[in-house]
Amino acid sequence: MKHQIKLNSQEQQQAQQQSASQQTQEETALEFATPEELLRHDALHTPVPPTVAHRLQESIGKTPPPPQSWWRRLLGGSDQ
Repeated sequence: MKHQIKLNSQEQQQAQQQSASQQTQEETALEFATPEELLRHDALHTPVPPTVAHRLQESIGKTPPPPQSWWRRLLGGSDQ
């Protein structure tokens, strides 16, 4: 009798796992009108790893400021 109860609980766990995976699959089945829409959705739902975020911030900090506009150089104005 105990063996039969254990099998039933195992079957219940398997059934719960299957229903959870089916719900997940149903939730993730999305259609997008354009590739850009897909990329926006993915960007919103995909976290950036901390190491990548740190490297990106370092890289942005190393970029030089944009050159001064030709008309500002001609007229003697300053960017700041």
